[in-house]
Amino acid sequence: MASLHQGAESFYQRWQQLNDWLVQHRELWQPAPFTDPSPAWVLKWPALAERVASLSDQGCQQLDDDPGMLAKLVSRELSTLQAFSELTRVPVLASGPEQPSTLPEIRATDMPGRKRLQSGAFASAIRPLKHDVLDWCCGKGHLARTLAPLCDGKITGLEWNRALVDDGNRLAGKFGDRVTLRQQDVMDESLSLPGGTHGVALHACGDLHRRLMSRVVVEGLPRLSFSPCCYHLTEIPDYEPLSQGARKWERVLKLDRNDLRLAVQETVTAPERVRQQTRRVSCWRLGFDGLQRQLRGVDAYLPVPSHPPGLLSGDFAGFCRWAAKKKALDLPQNTDFGHWEAHGEQRLQEVRRHELVRHLFRRPLELWLVLDYALFLQEQGYRVRVGTFCERQLTPRNLLIDAVRSDSG
Repeated sequence: MASLHQGAESFYQRWQQLNDWLVQHRELWQPAPFTDPSPAWVLKWPALAERVASLSDQGCQQLDDDPGMLAKLVSRELSTLQAFSELTRVPVLASGPEQPSTLPEIRATDMPGRKRLQSGAFASAIRPLKHDVLDWCCGKGHLARTLAPLCDGKITGLEWNRALVDDGNRLAGKFGDRVTLRQQDVMDESLSLPGGTHGVALHACGDLHRRLMSRVVVEGLPRLSFSPCCYHLTEIPDYEPLSQGARKWERVLKLDRNDLRLAVQETVTAPERVRQQTRRVSCWRLGFDGLQRQLRGVDAYLPVPSHPPGLLSGDFAGFCRWAAKKKALDLPQNTDFGHWEAHGEQRLQEVRRHELVRHLFRRPLELWLVLDYALFLQEQGYRVRVGTFCERQLTPRNLLIDAVRSDSG
């Protein structure tokens, strides 16, 4: 298995291995159990289906929170899944203890605790800073303010939301940070980045982080450090690899937005209250799904729009009436809501266990995307590091791409 410590060739070797492994097992992760009650793999690998079906709810949660343990369990029934651990192994990039780089709590006004620690860990991983810094999609400038004490140059943040820009500049002024935030649509084609700048972004989404890469390359900036997120937030329906190496690979993986969404389907940082709400909504939606299949006489999933938050304070019957109205369905007066709510509970039990298998492929898929980015930057003349900047418990989106232009020293 190629090591990511070995330089340019190792990125391509690992990407190839991930690509072929994902293609080999696509039957396990491309079908969505939420919309497909009977994924084909259940019949193809019955021992695997029985293994996950036997798990308790607590066991499901523990395995969902520990991908390594999950891989060991399912590989007993399908040996090719044993490659998970080696395929997803990446180095730790933090250059030192994160605490010295984390903004002190007294200066972290309006900064959520996790964001403060994430920003500190990110800052530790990219030290030392040798150039002016540009914080892409900076929000209130939490990362920019964290980097300010570590940088001798200017720090500028770009953000389209005027209210966030104003709040961020107010905070920077209050604490004397050498940070200036500017209102800017970063997707504007006319945007030009200042030369000699180090571009940074913590959890920039989809097209936003892909635009950052392209602007940095076009303008020849000396360094780029970013942690990508929400790969599925894109205007393009089908993903196209950025690197030439990936594009020319004969069996390159084909992905749509739903496939990309899988890469970020983790709630390890969600509080228990949020997890319970998610469970309730899932149960209701699955119950309604069973009901609508019967009413329409069509055994197919019917997408229902996002629900208003207030609906959660009601009951299942109220949810069904709302959903039926949205989809122009007539609910019979004698609808047995208790039966369909129980159906939703049963389906949720099945979905959770089938999704466990699917969830094993979240990190490999994300790393496949990140290594494509790394290959693209290498092809454009950058020396690239890929690794983690913090523990998964702090954020599952803990991959960092750090690229230095080869001629910038």
